[in-house]
Amino acid sequence: MTGAAPLDTLADFPAIPAGWAYLDTAATAQKPQVVVDAITRAYGETYATVHRGVYQRSADMTVAYEAARQRVADFIGAGSPDECVFVRGATEGINLVTECWAARQLKAGDRIMLSMLEHHSNIVPWQMAAERVGAAIDVAPLTSDGRIDLDAMAAMLTARHRLVALAHVSNVLGSVLDVERAVSLAHGVGAKILIDGCQAVPRMPVDVTALGCDFYVFSAHKIYGPTGIGVLWGRPELLDAMPPWQGGGSMIDRVTFAKTTYAKPPGRFEAGTPHIVGALGLHAAIDYVEGIGLPAIHAHETALVARARDALGSINSVRLLGPADSAGIVSFTVEGVHPHDIGTILDESQVAIRAGHHCAQPLMEALGVEATARASFGVYNGPADVDALVKGVERVTRIFG
Repeated sequence: MTGAAPLDTLADFPAIPAGWAYLDTAATAQKPQVVVDAITRAYGETYATVHRGVYQRSADMTVAYEAARQRVADFIGAGSPDECVFVRGATEGINLVTECWAARQLKAGDRIMLSMLEHHSNIVPWQMAAERVGAAIDVAPLTSDGRIDLDAMAAMLTARHRLVALAHVSNVLGSVLDVERAVSLAHGVGAKILIDGCQAVPRMPVDVTALGCDFYVFSAHKIYGPTGIGVLWGRPELLDAMPPWQGGGSMIDRVTFAKTTYAKPPGRFEAGTPHIVGALGLHAAIDYVEGIGLPAIHAHETALVARARDALGSINSVRLLGPADSAGIVSFTVEGVHPHDIGTILDESQVAIRAGHHCAQPLMEALGVEATARASFGVYNGPADVDALVKGVERVTRIFG
């Protein structure tokens, strides 16, 4: 990679060597050294279990673990850390809601509203929940520039809709949802609303209280943190009314063979030994992101998107997908070339992109393609990465004529 990223953060990322343009951040973000150090320190110097030990190191690790929960709560504008449940990732968070909320609340004849651009993780769990009880799923269409069509959704919503589940930012198109309006529409018919924030949390400020949603999920590895941990935020009254999902240690109040009582949230939903070090890594990642500033990150990625779209749009055989103001993501196709071939040729030029259906096969069908090429940006990218991408795509067009 020639040149430095405008945010001057490239040196913070040890896994990005010189000459490599990593443009797959929407899949998973690279990790800054401070996150690697936090994980190494936790395993190598301060490791102990949490919530159980009476010895000092265990007590100290418990404090650190719960401090990570508080950090998450502050980061997303939660009213209390007890509203934040640590899960393996957004996928598990959504499945937890389907098992612990939807399983009790949905009945035959009820309806769930999704959108055409949802990730499979925000489709399949709801299909499974609907099949169990005989509920039905409706799908909001998209506008011509790839946004969830909230006008159409408003016309589709009825009093039979119990749940709306939408992506804050599309992982394929980068289009940003007007969450406040979506919340108003859902609540207007008495439905709850879950927001998939995987692509939003790393790119823009999120305040769940201000947004007004009922559930919000995100994964740590998208925000420069470790894999294997994420967050489900829920309104306290909803979490209080939900039964546990898994049974075991930590999630109990008292166990007897006659009867077991359960801990209050969030402990009720965190059976077994948690991903302690993952939580500490997430804490370090949030500190890192907020040290840069989410408005600065959003402006940085918006500028890279604009540069990429302008350059790629000048190539006759390239079709750009999604809105011009997409958040950190540029999806495209090249006429007559499969995206896997695009990805392979770009890799030969040390440019790493994603090629495929991006766990959004219904969206691919709606777009009339089998797959797309996707470049997604992070804080470590700069104009030189965009130029490398464009040069690589130009090479693709020459190879395939």
